[in-house]
Amino acid sequence: MIEQLRQILISYSLVSAFAVIGVLVAVSYLISHKLTRGRLHGSAIALFLGLVLAYVGGALSGGDKGLADLPDFAGVGIMGGAMLRDLAIVSTAFGVRMDEFRKAGIQGVAALLIGLGVSFFIGACVAYAFGYRDAVSMTTLGAGAATFIVGPVTGSALGASSEVLALSVAAGLVKSILVMIATPFVAKSIGLNNPRSALIFGGLMGTTSGVAGGLAATDPALVPYGALTATFYTGLGCLLGPSLVFFIIKSLV
Repeated sequence: MIEQLRQILISYSLVSAFAVIGVLVAVSYLISHKLTRGRLHGSAIALFLGLVLAYVGGALSGGDKGLADLPDFAGVGIMGGAMLRDLAIVSTAFGVRMDEFRKAGIQGVAALLIGLGVSFFIGACVAYAFGYRDAVSMTTLGAGAATFIVGPVTGSALGASSEVLALSVAAGLVKSILVMIATPFVAKSIGLNNPRSALIFGGLMGTTSGVAGGLAATDPALVPYGALTATFYTGLGCLLGPSLVFFIIKSLV
């Protein structure tokens, strides 16, 4: 019976990948609800478990593609590949309405630029301090400090190594979890109690899952506003990372 199950997983690899990820996400949201009462968003738990599975898959197979190196889960490599990843980013951006974004005014635009600029700068400086002195690695890790989506998108476009890509995802994941956990505790002191402030907050932080999870624990009514500018943050980061930011860092180092 086990052998038959393996043959199904291998023969229908992409379908199997969707099933495996679906179960992983369901378990993650159950953990979020039961153990953290929603304060740690299910998406962050899913990302963490995904990284653990990637490590286990790499350790068992001796490969460099994580779980996708195991024949039973080869479809995960297709599902998590550049094509479907970029499709998900584009489809998310198409869901944003410009008239809603304009409500944030000049403050929303400034928040986006400041949030991205600070994230890229801090990430690049940390990369430099830890010995990553080439422009590609510094830009990729700076993009990872923006979000765990911007990091691999930028790194893939620039030809970064798999090690640097993994570090960029890890940096973005840590940021997402920190934003998620800290938001409810600092919301009162920073005036995060209305749609306008939520729009600006989403633009400054940028990590959509972290902002959504943090605002959900603060006030669920604020989630759409914060997620709106956070989505723009991701799209803008994917656009500027491998272009303008890379050229600036390359001119400096």
